[in-house]
Amino acid sequence: MSFKVTHELHHRRFSRNLGVGLVLGAFIILVFGLTVAKVTGDDFKIPTQEIAK
Repeated sequence: MSFKVTHELHHRRFSRNLGVGLVLGAFIILVFGLTVAKVTGDDFKIPTQEIAK
């Protein structure tokens, strides 16, 4: 049983997909980090609704 030799196009496509995946992962980590930084900061307060009298 022999394995099919992959075409050069598949190598280029894999490289491009890997690059896009890494950039997407970095963006997700960045957004998550900014969210954590905002929530754990002292300025974050959950908005409360005032009861109208």
